[in-house]
Amino acid sequence: MERTILHCDCNGFFASVECVKRPELLKVPMAVAGDPQARHGIILAKNEPAKKYGIQTAETIQSALKKCPDLVLVPPSHGLYMEYSERINRIYEEYTDLVERFGIDESWLDVTHSRRLFGDGKTIADILRKRVREEIGITISVGVSFNKVLAKLGSDLKKPDATTLLLKDNFKERISTLPVEMLLYVGNSTLSRLWKMQIRTIGDLANADVHWLEQQLGKQGVMLWRYANGLDEEPVKKERDELKSIGNGMTFVRDLVGEEEIRAGIYALSDSVAARLRKHQLKCTGVQLTIRDADFKTITRQKQCEHATFVMREIAEEAMYLARTCWEFQKPVRMLTVTGIGLVPETAAQQIDLFSDVQKRDEREKLGSAIDSIRKKYGWNSVTSAQQIKNDLGLETKKKGT
Repeated sequence: MERTILHCDCNGFFASVECVKRPELLKVPMAVAGDPQARHGIILAKNEPAKKYGIQTAETIQSALKKCPDLVLVPPSHGLYMEYSERINRIYEEYTDLVERFGIDESWLDVTHSRRLFGDGKTIADILRKRVREEIGITISVGVSFNKVLAKLGSDLKKPDATTLLLKDNFKERISTLPVEMLLYVGNSTLSRLWKMQIRTIGDLANADVHWLEQQLGKQGVMLWRYANGLDEEPVKKERDELKSIGNGMTFVRDLVGEEEIRAGIYALSDSVAARLRKHQLKCTGVQLTIRDADFKTITRQKQCEHATFVMREIAEEAMYLARTCWEFQKPVRMLTVTGIGLVPETAAQQIDLFSDVQKRDEREKLGSAIDSIRKKYGWNSVTSAQQIKNDLGLETKKKGT
């Protein structure tokens, strides 16, 4: 049976959420941005009126204000965005249990076995666009294809609020003339090498000799050739199917540089991982950290925990230990993923270390459960860690005056 894969991408997500909370922002050029006084203050997202001024994501605030002096700048609130992400993914999960999140604002859905209930891929995509628009207040673009890579590419082709089909009988003609950098995992370093090889379009890549690509780029060359030819067979992974790990990753709008910024990113991700572990009544016995640099080179390291845990601080410190041992903090970081591995039930018996502070660990676990209760009642935004406040990384979770 041919698969039907959707890739759902929220349009201008951060800015869209802010406009839902403050409808008056819809009519004026606005952008979610870091602190204007910060050295690295940049535009994280913008609304449609701001796009008309040529404002680009990741450009500096100073540059954006030159284009549009009346641009309204709104500080980021990552916790609020996580709330909306959860609400949107709950809608997706009404149509399939095969939902794989790709960052805070994107998800893949395998709806192959949902077609007999809800219709073909385009029908399901259009239903999801309508529901998210009417129930959440933001728009999504959906790519429909027979694999993940092409579904992702499809969602990028037409925005906002659109459905794009890249099927076996039309995908080659639709994508052959597209710039090769539109293909998933073609980063700046790889793009530079492809250009030197006279490969400018996805069609150039698809028609190249695969053995030559392997000689030039190694395994990555073969992988990209397969993607360009529609040969991706990677399954959509669902979180709730016999959980063996729970992780959360984020590709940042700008690169993280320095221990303080990397720590902020790790703490934000660890907070989410810990909350999800508690939600599933699980603890992790190990922590895995994945770091991707600006050239899309990726390393993964892991270590065992002293105790099974679902405490944010303990997970974050284990991840920071891995970061210190495998990364030079002045080297730019594009993406981080923190994963709890070796999952066990939260009630599983543990050997007690005579020198461990059992009371302190019990207090931390009770604190985590209390935080869950507060967030359930008042929203994720109601509690945050100090590492997530006052940065321009899109991690801030508290609004002014709260």
